[in-house]
Amino acid sequence: MAFNFIKAGFQKVKNALSKTRSLLGSKLRSIFSREMDEAALEELEQTLYEADLGVETALALTDTIRKAKRKDPSLEGDRLLELLSHETLKYMTPPKERVMTSSPHVILIVGVNGSGKTTSVVKLAKLYQSQGKKVVVAAADTYRAAAAEQLEKWLTKLGVDLVRGSANGDPASVTFDAISAAKAREADVVIVDTAGRLQTRLDLMKELEKIRRVCGKQVLDAPHDTLLILDATIGQNAIDQAKVFQEHTPLTGLILTKLDGTARGGIAIQVQKVLNLPIQYIATGENWDDFDSFDPELYVKALFE
Repeated sequence: MAFNFIKAGFQKVKNALSKTRSLLGSKLRSIFSREMDEAALEELEQTLYEADLGVETALALTDTIRKAKRKDPSLEGDRLLELLSHETLKYMTPPKERVMTSSPHVILIVGVNGSGKTTSVVKLAKLYQSQGKKVVVAAADTYRAAAAEQLEKWLTKLGVDLVRGSANGDPASVTFDAISAAKAREADVVIVDTAGRLQTRLDLMKELEKIRRVCGKQVLDAPHDTLLILDATIGQNAIDQAKVFQEHTPLTGLILTKLDGTARGGIAIQVQKVLNLPIQYIATGENWDDFDSFDPELYVKALFE
């Protein structure tokens, strides 16, 4: 059963990274099939960079291959690819196992509009529901009526409770009401969907700080997680967004979305290296079940296969 679960998880990640693998895997095998001279090493570096692994990572990995070939000239093909995978894995951080010490466990979801934030909230709610947890969602994105309507439509189908307020209402008040409702209903988890904040909108960032204060007054040490949604298709811009959010609110992890829509799936490696934050979850497709805890080993295996 466990093996089948791991196999299914790997297949979903593999499918999500199909565009990246078509760019990366075939090029790497072509490079490693010939003599590893400086021209080949330069092509390797360029290929890794184009997959969005980042300049420093591309340089470091290429240098590792250069040194390995000097030490053992017999290295080639699959052995070089295996070495590259092993070295890449060193840049990855496993998701943090969360122990729910308070009830309810409060999760703040932040990110810009268009990053897949609202759909990620639904997928995360379903994931916790599948683990036997009772979930309440707070529709604290009061500036976008469509967000609350989408949540209500999807969560009703899942049988997950939603607390929403009036259009353009106070997001902190919605959060307060949701946590109060979760306590009354003995829910295990509260997921707070916040407005899609532009990193230049400092007023909205301050509002996010207000939501955090409300959480802390309601439940000890809340919010217990603050997860930033990052769109994998926007590359370096995703890292820039994350840096701004980190300036205004302490992030505990990341959710990487739209991996199936990019040929630059190496962004997961660069994100972790630059931000020093774990990727907690990845969205691997459009369906509600296409959402899983991030497994660095499966990810790197799928990336280079």
